[in-house]
Amino acid sequence: MNAGTKGVEVALDMPLNAVASQAAPPDSVNALLGEFTSTFESEMIDFRRDLHRHPEASNEEFRTTQKVAERLEKAGLEPRLMPGATGLLCDIPGLDPSVPMLALRADLDALPVTDEKAVPYRSTVPGFCHACGHDVHTAGVLGAGLALAELSKERGLPTPVRLLFQPAEEKIAGAQYMIKHGVLEGVGRILALHCDPKIDVGRVGLKTGPLTSACDLVKLTVKGGAGEGGDTMPPNVVHAVAALTVGVPAAVSQQMPTGSGVSIVWGHAEANSGNESTGALAPDTGFMQCTIRCIDERAWTLAENLFRKAVENISALHGVTPDLEYTRGIPPVVNEATSVGLLRRAADEMLGRSGVTYTEQSLGGEDFAWFVRKVPGAMARLGVRTPGAERTLDLHQGLFDVDERAIGVAMRLLSGAALLS
Repeated sequence: MNAGTKGVEVALDMPLNAVASQAAPPDSVNALLGEFTSTFESEMIDFRRDLHRHPEASNEEFRTTQKVAERLEKAGLEPRLMPGATGLLCDIPGLDPSVPMLALRADLDALPVTDEKAVPYRSTVPGFCHACGHDVHTAGVLGAGLALAELSKERGLPTPVRLLFQPAEEKIAGAQYMIKHGVLEGVGRILALHCDPKIDVGRVGLKTGPLTSACDLVKLTVKGGAGEGGDTMPPNVVHAVAALTVGVPAAVSQQMPTGSGVSIVWGHAEANSGNESTGALAPDTGFMQCTIRCIDERAWTLAENLFRKAVENISALHGVTPDLEYTRGIPPVVNEATSVGLLRRAADEMLGRSGVTYTEQSLGGEDFAWFVRKVPGAMARLGVRTPGAERTLDLHQGLFDVDERAIGVAMRLLSGAALLS
């Protein structure tokens, strides 16, 4: 047991759904929701395992969408599919229909990563798995929705709730697609969770302000001219590619205002002639790809122009011609203070006062950022690490897995926030 989880030690020595029944005052949010979240927790673990066995790529989440819709319909709700048949929304009415809705968002897609785990629910789809925890997010939001639907039938909800199941998060396209189709109409606040393998199960990480980073994508092609070695040799594309990989990040960083943060990570760099060669033929083309991550909006607004200037200057020095494809990605997720406060109160009620920990801003990108640009909202980091685990398996890796008790934590936190909003 880690010292930092002392406040939830009893919960971690038993199924985490037992937290809901531990001496909760009769009128507390915990007492109202405990029975319902406990009812669905085991089912949602099985639901997550089914999704994990059947991962689907961005914009191809047809089976996943249908499974979620079928379970909501079984609960007597009326899910609405998005026009492309991947992604859906579902409303749970409140006592006063004039009150703005609280939206709970999950993402559906998997990553093009091979599942390397030896578990019964290992991916059955070659080259794809849920290596980012979207299956957990989906099960957590679905479970919270089922609990809230049952409570709504019994006594009504103070705030109506909209469940959002979003496609194509990994392609940073799904949020804007859903917004375009009106999913935020009538929504006053939005909440989400993201798995964090650095935080123990039973806890959530909260932070007001920037939580993630802006992220842009770049493809760069440089062209010289092929020829035999000698005094008339054309521009050396290999040297140009090497100079660009080192020089562009340095030049961009130097031009950024003091205190701005930017990280340029090259994921691919090559130079080739397109022909088989013994090494005597100089490559005529170079191709490079990178991501640009900025911790604040000021840096993000400057990044593209500075990147283009650096590429032009270095290319000119080496006599090559650049062709730059710069894709503006996503801004940082900026958590609104009142929404963070709502999550904190829900965590205090449902997890205990030591269930919250502070979390740092990361260099990861998340298209939930587009939602919180439209309405107030916040994303919490959901602890998925088993306390005392020897290894922390990071996101986007084939061995990534979670302590599945995190699903119950997600259900209680989100449903509790809905009752407190």
